[in-house]
Amino acid sequence: MSDSLWRDERAIEGLPIRLVIALVVGVACLSVMMSTISGIGTLQVTEVDVEPHPEVTDPGTQDVVVTVVDSKGSPVSGATVVAKSGTATLSSVTTGETDSAGNVTLSLSPSLGPNQQDGTVTFEVKPPAGSNYEDARSNTDLLVVESP
Repeated sequence: MSDSLWRDERAIEGLPIRLVIALVVGVACLSVMMSTISGIGTLQVTEVDVEPHPEVTDPGTQDVVVTVVDSKGSPVSGATVVAKSGTATLSSVTTGETDSAGNVTLSLSPSLGPNQQDGTVTFEVKPPAGSNYEDARSNTDLLVVESP
């Protein structure tokens, strides 16, 4: 019986066809996976930043216009801006929502400690609900400088 198995060549006849079928099915599956992966790019999130105006201020009460922009510099409307004490002190946390131009005016009253010449007020952004924006990195700070 072992001689007959060595001489039987029928199994070799079907092998190339099976390899071709496996290759075609594999390429089809790969193309479906690649098209799915390329569609995921539309779900990316965009980082936002703030641009305070003025960027440098004195201690004391004043209005600061904060503009929220995306990574391309386009304004973001409907975002909530939160101003907090950094190395400069604020009496309380101040919040506001950006308008259609991406601007919000915050009334801030930063103060510096004794023998402190400068400090910063920090900003956080809460992006609009349901948007593809996020605030994962640190934002531009407002610099508070004591006048000489």
